Amino acid sequence: MAIHEFFAYLCVRDAARAIDYYRDVFGASLLSRLDATDGRVGHAELDFGGTTVMLCDEYPELGVCGPDAASGTSISLHIHVDNADELIERAMAAGGATLLMPAKDQFYGERSGTILDAFGHRWIIGHSIEEVTEEEMQKRYDKQEGPC
Repeated sequence: MAIHEFFAYLCVRDAARAIDYYRDVFGASLLSRLDATDGRVGHAELDFGGTTVMLCDEYPELGVCGPDAASGTSISLHIHVDNADELIERAMAAGGATLLMPAKDQFYGERSGTILDAFGHRWIIGHSIEEVTEEEMQKRYDKQEGPC
């Protein structure tokens, strides 16, 4: 069986606000949106530079919930851009985001930093600064403390 597509599907509290945030900060464009009769966003699709990310409001009555502020999120969304520092700055200026790690040059040939957006999702924002072979990357990784 072949995989034809793979999408990230984010559940958030206040999807309408998240759509605006992702548009303003990341430059995402709204592809489609279905609103439920109760006012919640039932399904939306955003284009992030050729990659579709799906989004909905929480539906706890169906077991569909966003990240829990107390326990965090188990995933990270990694986005490559032209200038990580600039995008991190824009995300912080938009309000509601928490800077988890300022942008810095990484052992794997990328300059990246990490934010937690106002909706509980962790974004690693980076841009390439050098090509690194897997062998060199392993050597550099061995000198690190903790995971990437």
